[in-house]
Amino acid sequence: MADIRALYADEDGNILDAPKGFQALARTGTDIIELSPDDLIPLPESADLMFLPDRLPLAKYGDEIMPIMGNAIAAILPAGYTRLYMPAFKKEDDAQMLPLYGYTAVVVYKDELYVAAMYTDENDKWDPAHYNTRNLHKLVKRVQKDLPDNRLVEHLGNCSLTWHCCTAQNLFYRRWEAGIPSSPVCNANCFGCISLQPAECCPSPQSRIKFRPTPKEIAQIGIYHLETAPDAIISFGQGCEGEPSLAVDNIVPAIEKIRKKTDKGQININTNAGYTEGIKRIVDAGLDSMRVSIISAIPENYKAYYRGSYELDNVKESIRYAHEHGVHISLNMLYFPGFNDSESEFKAWKEFLHENPVNMIQIRNLNIDLMLLPKSCHHLLKLSALKNLFANYTKNSLISSLVILVIIKKENKSWSSILE
Repeated sequence: MADIRALYADEDGNILDAPKGFQALARTGTDIIELSPDDLIPLPESADLMFLPDRLPLAKYGDEIMPIMGNAIAAILPAGYTRLYMPAFKKEDDAQMLPLYGYTAVVVYKDELYVAAMYTDENDKWDPAHYNTRNLHKLVKRVQKDLPDNRLVEHLGNCSLTWHCCTAQNLFYRRWEAGIPSSPVCNANCFGCISLQPAECCPSPQSRIKFRPTPKEIAQIGIYHLETAPDAIISFGQGCEGEPSLAVDNIVPAIEKIRKKTDKGQININTNAGYTEGIKRIVDAGLDSMRVSIISAIPENYKAYYRGSYELDNVKESIRYAHEHGVHISLNMLYFPGFNDSESEFKAWKEFLHENPVNMIQIRNLNIDLMLLPKSCHHLLKLSALKNLFANYTKNSLISSLVILVIIKKENKSWSSILE
């Protein structure tokens, strides 16, 4: 058996590895499992380590599972890495809810830190090293001077400097994909919403926009970015807002203004795609690409997480309409080990993708307290300890050439063979 040891933090915040013989454990859903070397990769350089207060790490000593006195440790992975397993811990009764991050099991192996994850996305543009540079304050002031009296510029400046949002920062760096939040309201009530949570839940890592930008404000930023940035994309649907398609009455005239001024770059929307009529109008206005947030292809599983005023069938209709009108479609698949990686999910995904063609699938770690989803959706969890495997394929993309992954529990296969 490989010597894969548990980590813990003492009361002074020092990170320590457990004594020899205390084998690290991890979790999928509510199952506690042992890790093997095949589950692990070295801790990415730009990853962060985070204490999990009032949670005792679990380890296996001999045949017994026992807690270690100290705080559990988790890794927060940079973009491009997919979590395979979560930390295993014993939660104390009075423990508060964790902030909304993608907590990943981290261990000591070969005297180095390793995580239970895979490298799944080769897009270097989201590497944290490109963001939060020393000159960011100066760059924010530059755009504020260029676009005075635009409330969105002020909002995005705060997102950049306070919440460290990468798509907000790209506006000020004048590059790549820049977000344009447009909707303070939403048609869903997601468990993992990162901009709005009930007071009794957990702190959100962002603050939702509190006003409705006008078509003029949206278009001003859109034109500014598309005409000045390399590989320029403007995106509606950011972490600091609700569902952008609900702002269709402002987005449509804004797109029309933008395209009267410039044909450069791409116009994208990140959406749950549940408001089909809004999506259709935005597509007709000149949308280039659409990323659809989705967690399950099984209607009851989907509904349990999104808790929206729409159905999965509405999402499918939006995807079909956009596809028929030449929009590049990608799925942002929210992945939570033990929830949406079962055989039944895989079967449902095969059917979904046969009926609703998409150009790209991106796996995204679901940012949520590790116990919140199992507690809320325990009747949906598949409590298996099977290892998650991935099938890779690469396609041309408006954004970049990406490695596309679909979660399966079979041997590696090509995308085409999976769907046969």
